[in-house]
Amino acid sequence: MSDSPRVATLSLSHFRSHRRTHLAFDGRIVAIHGPNGAGKTNLLEAVSLLSPGRGMRRAAAEEIIRRPEAIGWRITAALTPHHDVELRAEPRQPRTTRIDDKNAPQVALARLLRVVWLVPAMDRLWLEGAEGRRRFLDRIVLSFLPDHAEGVLRYEKAMRDRNRLLRDGVRDAHWYGALEAQMAEAGASIGARRADALSRLTAAQPSDGPFPAAALRLSDEGAPATEEDLRTAFADSRPRDMAAGRTLVGPHRADLIGTYAAKDMEARLCSTGEQKALLISLILANARALRDETGHAPILLLDEVAAHLDAGRRAALYDELKALGGQAFLTGTGPELFAELGTSAHHLRVTEAGGESTVEEAT
Repeated sequence: MSDSPRVATLSLSHFRSHRRTHLAFDGRIVAIHGPNGAGKTNLLEAVSLLSPGRGMRRAAAEEIIRRPEAIGWRITAALTPHHDVELRAEPRQPRTTRIDDKNAPQVALARLLRVVWLVPAMDRLWLEGAEGRRRFLDRIVLSFLPDHAEGVLRYEKAMRDRNRLLRDGVRDAHWYGALEAQMAEAGASIGARRADALSRLTAAQPSDGPFPAAALRLSDEGAPATEEDLRTAFADSRPRDMAAGRTLVGPHRADLIGTYAAKDMEARLCSTGEQKALLISLILANARALRDETGHAPILLLDEVAAHLDAGRRAALYDELKALGGQAFLTGTGPELFAELGTSAHHLRVTEAGGESTVEEAT
């Protein structure tokens, strides 16, 4: 068994389709199967909420409440070693976090667990807009530096205020100075942290293996690296920004460019299978880099990942997960997707009837 921090027990109350669910885990890979809509992903989402942020679905607390009862939801988890976590949300109330029976900020969860995930919505990462790729990268940065989200929020708040001035046609430089100083300070930190995360991912990808290495870089579209350069760029760009009604320079404009390294082909031009393999490679690299830095593997959440892999690559993925040594949760529609795992996994079956999910042990 791994000595990395893990979830020992998980209890859900009125959480999406789970009215009452209690599960105990022994550290093995958790393989969850069941038909679409049965409530498998809801289990992974609950685990993802044991890390800072809004979880793998980026859902507001109100959206998670089970209907029609609408009495609020609760997640309780026992973590090894020796921590109890309770997350709760009531209707029209923000989510609350308690660690060892004491109120705590969300960021405190990162001291207990690091959680990394791959969900089907990410399959189009290389084909959709840059905003999704920035979010993907910032989530990776957050896994290394849990306070990264605070810097992003500071930058975005100052930028919203600046955009309001631009739309109102304000020309007095004094109104912009303080906001641009805040944006430059936070923006330089965001850029440096993103670059550092890319370096870590690059170092953690083997040159050969079952999943292809991805060469990664940030586009330099309007994103000077230093605080001083950013401040100058914001000031110089005011006339152009005023015409557009928004800020056109800064780290919020950067894009993540991925390339299938062995083929020297941009990820957006690769086949669907190659794009999925590149994503898996990056998620595994993220997990390795975290293990190398902290001494512990993170929890991995892989939703419907096996469905797009042939038997050989599935077996290779499972071998990679075992080598990492941490806890992993996988979902799929049928038990045959996890046959290669055998008794090295804890197999669960999820069914749904009348809008309520039931979880049973599977052999």
